[in-house]
Amino acid sequence: MKKILFVTSEAYPLIKTGGLADVCSSLPKALTELGQDVKVILPKYPALKTVGDVRFLCSLRIDNHLVSIFETMIPDSPVVAWLVDCPDLFDLAGNPYVDELGVPWANNADRFALFCRVAVEVAMDKVNRNWKPDIVHCNDWQSGLVPALLSMERDRPKTVFTIHNMAYQGLFPMQSVRSLNLPGQLMNPNGLEFHGLLSFIKGGIVYADRITTVSPTYALEIQTPEYGYGLEGLLAYRSDDLIGIINGIDTNEWNPEIDPHIPQHYNVDSLSKKQLNKAELQRRVNLPVNDQVPLFGLISRLVEQKGIDMVIDCLPDMVELPMQLVLLGNGNKTFEQRLQNLARLFPDKIVIIIDYDESLAHLIEAGVDVFLMPSRFEPCGLNQMYSQRYGTIPVVRKTGGLADTVVDTLSTSLADDSATGIVFKEAHAGALLEAFKRTTLLYSDQQIWQQIQTNAMHRDFSWRNSAKQYLELYHNI
Repeated sequence: MKKILFVTSEAYPLIKTGGLADVCSSLPKALTELGQDVKVILPKYPALKTVGDVRFLCSLRIDNHLVSIFETMIPDSPVVAWLVDCPDLFDLAGNPYVDELGVPWANNADRFALFCRVAVEVAMDKVNRNWKPDIVHCNDWQSGLVPALLSMERDRPKTVFTIHNMAYQGLFPMQSVRSLNLPGQLMNPNGLEFHGLLSFIKGGIVYADRITTVSPTYALEIQTPEYGYGLEGLLAYRSDDLIGIINGIDTNEWNPEIDPHIPQHYNVDSLSKKQLNKAELQRRVNLPVNDQVPLFGLISRLVEQKGIDMVIDCLPDMVELPMQLVLLGNGNKTFEQRLQNLARLFPDKIVIIIDYDESLAHLIEAGVDVFLMPSRFEPCGLNQMYSQRYGTIPVVRKTGGLADTVVDTLSTSLADDSATGIVFKEAHAGALLEAFKRTTLLYSDQQIWQQIQTNAMHRDFSWRNSAKQYLELYHNI
C-alpha cells in the first residue's frame, strides 16, 4: 500500500472551476478503492462547500502568517481532505483564482506559494500527524513549487507533477520572489526563472521525479512549439520522465441507465428509448420534434480554444442540410452575440442557451444524436467520453485526448467494430464542414449509425483503468 498526498487547488464537490476538480476527487477515490492510503490537501477558501465534520488538526507559523490545518472528507467518499486555512491570504469570496471581473487576485503568488510551503511541511510530517507519504502528487501550476521545495529536503517523498493544461503556467514578476521567501538557489534559468519571470509550473517540470499529463497525444503535443508555450524544449529534455495517462470519467454520475436528469433511462440493449430523450430535449428548447433529422449538441466554454469560431463560420452552410443544433455555454461576448444572431435567423434549426446548467447538460448528452468538439487543443476532454457512454456520436478534431478516445468511422474501423465517432484533422471551418457532411451521410444509414452507437457504448472510460496506470507509475518511481 502506498501513502499518497494529493496536492491540488480544487476538488469536486468542495470547490470546482473546471476539470481539475473532477480529476482531484475521482482519482483519489479510485486509488483508495485499489487499497491505497490517499489524502488530498487544498486551500480552505470561503466558497468551499464542506459536508459533515470539519475538525481542527494543528497550526503552524510560516513567515508572518499563522496557518491552521483542518480535516474533513471528500463528500460521498472515504478520502480525507486536509484544508489549509490562512485568512490573511485566502479570505477572498468567490472564485479561487480571479475576482468577479475575471482579473486574477493580486496576491496569487503569495497565496499559492504559502499553500505549497504548507504542503511541503505536511509531506515531511513536520506537522506531527505520524503520516508521511511515499508519493506527493501535485497538480497544475498552483502546486508547482512543491517538487522544487521538496528537492531540497533530505529523505523526501517521491514527487509526481500532472499538467492539466499547459496554457496556465503561474507566471509572476521576479520582484514578488523576495516576499515569497523562496530559496535563492531555485531562482535561476535552470530552476524557477522563465524569461525574467517566476514560473510556478517550471517547479513541477524541472524538479518532479515524474511528469504526467492527461492524455498520451497531449504528452507529445506539449513538446512542440504550438502547444508548449515556451517550455517545449524543457519538456522534450525530460521526455523520458513524461507520460500521458487519459483521465477517467465518473461512471455513476454519467450513466444513462440511472441518470436522474433525463426522462427516459436506457442502455446499449434498449437504444431505441434514447429517442424519447431527443423528443423531450426538442420540446424543452422549442425545436420542432422530429426524429428524422440529426440533432447536434455542443456544451462548452465559448472560447477560441474550443473551435467555436469554426462552428460559427460553418453554421450558414450547415443549416442548408437536414439538421438541428442546441448549444449550451458562455464565454467570449462576441461569440455569444454571433451565435444568438444565427439562432434568430434560423429559429427552427438552431437554439443557443448562454448559460451553464448541469441538468440540461445531461439531457443534451442523452438527447442529441451527435456531439461537437472541434477543439484547437484539448489536453484530455471529458464530454467526448460522456457522449460515447450515452450512445451519442462525437465529432472531434484529432488533437490531445480527443485523438486518444475517439476512433474515426472508416471502412476498416466499421469492419472490426472499433468505430466510435467522426474525426477531422485541420483546424479550419472547411474541415469541420466536411466532417459535418460525413456525419449526416452516416446518420442516413441507421444500421451503420446504430453499430457506431453500440461500439461507443461498449468503451470503458472508468477511472479504475487510469488509477491502475498511476499506481504502476508510483511503483516504478
